[in-house]
Amino acid sequence: MLTLVPSAEQQTIKLFVSDMTCASCVRRVEKAIEKVPGVSRAAVNLATEKADVTFAGTADAAAVAAAVRKAGYGVAEDVLEFPVEGMTCASCINRVEKALKAIPGVIDATANLAQERARVRFFKGAVSFEDIAAAIERTGYKAISGATAILAEEDRRAADAGILRRDLVIAALLTAPLFVMEMGAHAFPAFGHFIHETLGMQTSRVIQFVLATLVLAGPGQRFFRKGVPSLLRLAPDMNSLVVIGTLAAWSFSTVATFTPALLPGGAANVYFEAASVIVTLILAGRYLEARAKGRTGEAIRHLAGLRAKSARVLRDGKAEDVPLESVVPGDIVLVRPGERVPVDGEVTEGSSYIDESMISGEPMPVARKPGDSVTGGTVNTTGSLTFRATRVGADTVLSQIIRMVEDAQAAKLPIQALVDRVTQWFVPAVMAVALLTFGIWVTLGPSPALAHALVNAVAVLIIACPCAMGLATPTSIITGTGRAAELGVLFRQGTALQTLEATDIVAVDKTGTLTLGHPTLTEIIPAEGFSRGEVLALVAAAEVHSEHPIAVAIHEAAVREGAELPAAGGFAAISGQGISAIVEGRKVQAGSVGFLDSLGLDPSVFAADADRLAAQGASPLYAAIDGRLAALFAVTDPVKPTTKEAVAALKALGIEVAMITGDNRRTAEAVAAKLGISKVMAEVLPDGKVAAVKALSVDGAKKVAFVGDGINDAPALAAANTGIAIGTGTDVAFESADIVLMSGDMRGVAIGIALSRATMRNIRQNLFWAFGYNVALIPVAAGFLYPAFGMQLSPALAAGAMALSSVFVVSNALRLKRFRLPFHKGDLA
Repeated sequence: MLTLVPSAEQQTIKLFVSDMTCASCVRRVEKAIEKVPGVSRAAVNLATEKADVTFAGTADAAAVAAAVRKAGYGVAEDVLEFPVEGMTCASCINRVEKALKAIPGVIDATANLAQERARVRFFKGAVSFEDIAAAIERTGYKAISGATAILAEEDRRAADAGILRRDLVIAALLTAPLFVMEMGAHAFPAFGHFIHETLGMQTSRVIQFVLATLVLAGPGQRFFRKGVPSLLRLAPDMNSLVVIGTLAAWSFSTVATFTPALLPGGAANVYFEAASVIVTLILAGRYLEARAKGRTGEAIRHLAGLRAKSARVLRDGKAEDVPLESVVPGDIVLVRPGERVPVDGEVTEGSSYIDESMISGEPMPVARKPGDSVTGGTVNTTGSLTFRATRVGADTVLSQIIRMVEDAQAAKLPIQALVDRVTQWFVPAVMAVALLTFGIWVTLGPSPALAHALVNAVAVLIIACPCAMGLATPTSIITGTGRAAELGVLFRQGTALQTLEATDIVAVDKTGTLTLGHPTLTEIIPAEGFSRGEVLALVAAAEVHSEHPIAVAIHEAAVREGAELPAAGGFAAISGQGISAIVEGRKVQAGSVGFLDSLGLDPSVFAADADRLAAQGASPLYAAIDGRLAALFAVTDPVKPTTKEAVAALKALGIEVAMITGDNRRTAEAVAAKLGISKVMAEVLPDGKVAAVKALSVDGAKKVAFVGDGINDAPALAAANTGIAIGTGTDVAFESADIVLMSGDMRGVAIGIALSRATMRNIRQNLFWAFGYNVALIPVAAGFLYPAFGMQLSPALAAGAMALSSVFVVSNALRLKRFRLPFHKGDLA
């Protein structure tokens, strides 16, 4: 938390420092901090892992963090996300972000107009929510605390939409007679004559004054509450444009009604209907926009709705229903047929079939028995289960999925940088154009020049409100990532939406990605002097200590055949090549052909069999016992049923598919041929996958996405332009990836690329509409067409066009909800 000490010239910040182990660490950190310019005192506490840093002037948390990290220690970071009330346009986003980034200790901050939320990354301990709320409040907006937001955000949005609807109805009821009286008289001279004969011109104008004043003071006051303070702070926003425009029209009309002598001859016209219609149409646009924006977040609401509300837990030998928040790891949880599994856990009793379609996308329930894991949010279909809770709250798979989707939806894509630069100066520029328009028309316009100048200047102010610009990108991101989550593709990094679109090559690890990842021993060919059973028992005993899939396959085959496995000692694994162990006093070695070469053994006796097996897609493994070639093992890892369709879908999208594998070339090429993959990089050791990815990129000329599932894939996932982890893989792979496929289905890669392209196309359409609309209509509103065609854009029409632009952008983004799969639906329908 940022703490100001009594002296006005000093500031103190607190940071959390990690990796300290002793008093000497403390001193090193203190010395490093004291060297930072402006630091007058540093006190580091090993027990609390906190550093209290006092500055003689303005605090610079970033400089302190850099010094601590340079000294070899870590500085903890934190992220806070919360709703912000009052943001209405792109310029609001810029102001909120600028205010947040100015807080000492804040690393980065983004605001999202579509979600009406802000996300702040800061040095843990250096910033509190109170600091953030105060900074936002100074800009004229309001931050809502996370605790309140979690429970009340949906209610708040619903209440806001209700208030908008009420204000719209009131404004419409007051504006309708005003519009009929003024515009009806222009459209139908007979009706105008009737009004003048019955009410009289002055009475008609007074009635219009009353109605327009009620609209501005009632439903329209929301614009004044936000717009006037923004003007006073010299930071005008969209509300400020509406305030200036409507107030100018109302003020001019009021003078024309009650003191017409103050105006030049022929200029005493009234525009009360313009002021009222502007407010009514903008309220209509905001109401439709609010309803549409509510639909963009349906994916998150759907995921959150999968959570169980309570859990049946054994407490003191009795089963009782408790709130989900009360479940802790180690609790014994009971799930009856038809109930949702409340938290993640491991089955201890019973057996059942679980519908895991929310995770895997597979419609068929899967069997679960003691020892198997269950996931919170899935549905127990048949039998009763008892399981031990292992992960609860924010640690469950479902919570992590929701967090990934939220993180992606809060992201700001590189394409947004252009929007930010433009909108930073957009509103002031519009006000300048409106002022210039007014000056030109007053000076050079036809009589009554003042009336023409007012109409055109107000039209410019209203037509150029930048609401659509602020919504163009975030609404598409929210809808696109939400649709992706529904299809089992989780964007961990929102920026991956843009990088994935440009993918030229998809590089794929074979085992566990293209294949099932559960190899099976299919054949053993013993060498002369060795028996099949003897070799199997010795090699399986040695492979017990290895976690390699081929080792597991050999061990499982030995267990199935009832072989007795003696104890093994002296185990050693040579990464990517083979293993060595001592079994019953005999030296057992097993591995690739390259491993055999390194041992000085000649495997040519098995050459014909090895070629035959490799051609069938099997992986050959050689065994040596006591320094003699003993056997050839054939292990086959079946290709996943959907892999061929996935490869075909990628090729249809114009993507080249490359296989990177540690298998020998014959085996790899046999698998690739079955799948239609033309580029194969075989016999690649784990630490060579990064080099393989870089080679495919041709020095950055091509964009590469790497797909993998194992620990040894993590470096390649990080090195690729886009890393895609298979959801059935390891946590390490997830952390290194930009995208996670929740099921092991490679078709998710095609879904991700196709959806990325659709989302980016949608964003460009929105930006084109938002920018193009302003570029095209500001000159029209300014009156450029009047000299040639006698055309003027009414402020009321300008308000309608402005409101419709925002509705169009949001509605266009919602089309992504109808995104169709780039292949036959199959199991993912």
